[in-house]
Amino acid sequence: MARTSKQTKKRAPQKRRTSGNPAKRPVIELGPLTAKDWIGAARLRTLPLAIAPVVLGTGAAQTVDHNLHWVIALACLAVAVLLQIGVNFANDYSDGIRGTDAQRVGPARITASGRVPAKRVLLVALVFFTLAALVGLTIVIRTQQWWMLAIGAACIVAAWFYTGGKRPYGYNAMGELFVFVFFGLVATLGTTWVQAFSLPLEAWLAAIAAGLFACAVLLANNLRDIDQDRQVGKRTLTVLIGRRATQALFTLFVLVPFVLSSWIALLYPIAWLAPFALLAGIPAILIVWTYRQPRELVIALGLTSLTALGYAGLVYWGLVG
Repeated sequence: MARTSKQTKKRAPQKRRTSGNPAKRPVIELGPLTAKDWIGAARLRTLPLAIAPVVLGTGAAQTVDHNLHWVIALACLAVAVLLQIGVNFANDYSDGIRGTDAQRVGPARITASGRVPAKRVLLVALVFFTLAALVGLTIVIRTQQWWMLAIGAACIVAAWFYTGGKRPYGYNAMGELFVFVFFGLVATLGTTWVQAFSLPLEAWLAAIAAGLFACAVLLANNLRDIDQDRQVGKRTLTVLIGRRATQALFTLFVLVPFVLSSWIALLYPIAWLAPFALLAGIPAILIVWTYRQPRELVIALGLTSLTALGYAGLVYWGLVG
């Protein structure tokens, strides 16, 4: 009887295993890729973080040279936006081939989903990096600040190794530091320098504020993905310090820029309007502290980016008004 019962047992169906690396999987047929898919992959909600430093840096430059060098300012804006989009595609590629995005909570990535070959996503990232380099070269030629070629090269290298290479610093709790340096200090101070050839105190305060906002967005992003990052061994700062410390640090990063704007407002009274940007910042902080589902933090990301952009616009008005 025991033998008969063993024969009658049905084997549980085995799950089909697929590679954790999307680059080794066949492309999933989900219909033709549309422009909307590519635009989504560019992560346009992050662009305010590229725009804000240029606006702030331009405002600081006009405290030294009251003329608006709009050609150079627009070129700086183009470099910042192109680099940001290049970073986003590079992250999509690198995280996708590592399998980090396989169980992500936020919007699906085109590499991880298998809809686009990984090499094509990499090519798009390289195209945006190249365009940023070309525009940056025109700024250098116009201003004759040849030493800034090294700064531009460092920006591209830092953009790639955030999640690329064998030892990406974004996987080892260094993301916030590099984001602060390149999306805050370098972007803002570089914009000021090529327009005014000077770095006044206003530029440094604005650069710190821009860097803190960029770090806040990164913290919210990593807080959303904390469980998935732990599973795949991605050691972000959030993974290391935990949820509560991340929430406190996020709050600090959002609020400190307004302390700095108060300092600026002592000389430029219109800058007292900067706290109006908290109309987006306070809800972002509340979401970060009270969220129940990780997806809710996607809203906090967008609100924090809008806070940075609103802050930049109001401080710029204060500096030039």
